[in-house]
Amino acid sequence: MNKINIAIIDDEVEILDMLNRFLSRNPKFSVTTFSNPLSALSSNNGTNYDLVLLDIMMPQMNGLEVLEKLIEKNSEQKVIMMTAYSTLDKVLKSHKIGATNYIMKPFSSLDALEKKIFEVLEA
Repeated sequence: MNKINIAIIDDEVEILDMLNRFLSRNPKFSVTTFSNPLSALSSNNGTNYDLVLLDIMMPQMNGLEVLEKLIEKNSEQKVIMMTAYSTLDKVLKSHKIGATNYIMKPFSSLDALEKKIFEVLEA
């Protein structure tokens, strides 16, 4: 069985740990976490993730810039943007750049996030 490779990019270590623990319980998922978007971009080395969960607000580089670089590398990359500061402008801009979907933090439920992941992967 091929695992679904998921990368999580978020500067909040608590979010990374929580999502890693939750998603790793599913044997279908292989999860890689990055607390720094620059290290995520440099470590990719052409490896395509099936899905990237990407925070919009990060100090080193904002998520929209990271999204642009991910889409440059792979125009088919599936990305779910995560934000606690949803503004219609950022959501629309992320979709225009190529984000597949977005989810609000704090998450209403991790099960809802997992459901959204499967919806995006099946699209």
